[in-house]
Amino acid sequence: AGGVYLDEPATDLAMAIAIASSYRERPVDPGLVLVGEVGLGGEVRAVSRLEPRLAEAARLAFQAAVISAANYHRLYGSPPIALRPVNSVEEAIAASLGG
Repeated sequence: AGGVYLDEPATDLAMAIAIASSYRERPVDPGLVLVGEVGLGGEVRAVSRLEPRLAEAARLAFQAAVISAANYHRLYGSPPIALRPVNSVEEAIAASLGG
């Protein structure tokens, strides 16, 4: 009834996929982390400090991450986990829930 308050834009994508997961009654792979800001048009935007976020996700035993394609093109070196770059929430749903 009160909604959800998030003060970290990088959690937008995770929240959107959680809602889609509930609606479709399909669980998200527990080994998948989602990092991205969602714009009003459904685009997935890059976030700051992605490399440390991915390193921490790997340390916490996540195997893959859905991230913004814009972030993907800016990464330095080899990421510690598998990446699934997306441009939109629609693509993120497909990458997270299988279509």
